[in-house]
Amino acid sequence: MASAPTPNNLPMFYKDLIPLNSEQHGGWRTRGLDDAKFLSDQHAIPITVDEFVPCSRSYPIIFSSGDQPVPLALMGMNEGVNTFINDEGQLDQPVYLPAYIRRYPFLLARLQQDSDELSLCFDPQAGAIGDFDEGDKLFEDGQPSEATKNILKFCEDFEQSGARTQAFMEELNKAGLIMDGEVSIQQNGVEQPFVYRGFGMVDEQKLKDLRGDELRKMNQNGMLPLIYAHLFSLQLMRELFSRQVQLGKMPQVTEAPQV
Repeated sequence: MASAPTPNNLPMFYKDLIPLNSEQHGGWRTRGLDDAKFLSDQHAIPITVDEFVPCSRSYPIIFSSGDQPVPLALMGMNEGVNTFINDEGQLDQPVYLPAYIRRYPFLLARLQQDSDELSLCFDPQAGAIGDFDEGDKLFEDGQPSEATKNILKFCEDFEQSGARTQAFMEELNKAGLIMDGEVSIQQNGVEQPFVYRGFGMVDEQKLKDLRGDELRKMNQNGMLPLIYAHLFSLQLMRELFSRQVQLGKMPQVTEAPQV
């Protein structure tokens, strides 16, 4: 349920990555995507701690399973199901879109393993960047355009937010607050409940049992509000399940496989 697949060692959504440069792409432009079909079969989207509050209003926030969990916004309860994207690949209601989605098709990537330098890259198969007559210029007089500078700033901010997110998750792990999650939802007219496993969540009892100084530290460094945003958002799981039922996208089995 809580996987974040990375086929071909590329991040989710990306089919290829090419570094942006003025020599090859000096006359290219970037334009908005016509649809979000790349989202249609993605049910769990990585998010950063800076997005917990806005995301918690629309999606359940969970943690991926494994030794290095990451926070995820659930857009569907089962693999391959996104309840917010319609058959035309359009967002069917106004909700907060995680920065991971808004960043696509651009990405900061390390081109050489022995270097810490990150380069602005893009997915050439996205259809949003090319030798178009319309759109924002990527370069002007051989230099990055204002649009490219804004894209680069967004990607840099995302990387910094990602570092804060990693630190947050490390602190949760250090405090032993992450537990294996499980939710059982009974659908009307179905004998067996749907049981979802394979994700992480904060253990509320362990949170209550923390010493006062530990809680005070979490409150002072901003962790506590994030934890509660995560916990409150879990109430949306049943609402998300109902959306999936209404769309007729329920699995044929009553227990979701662990992933």
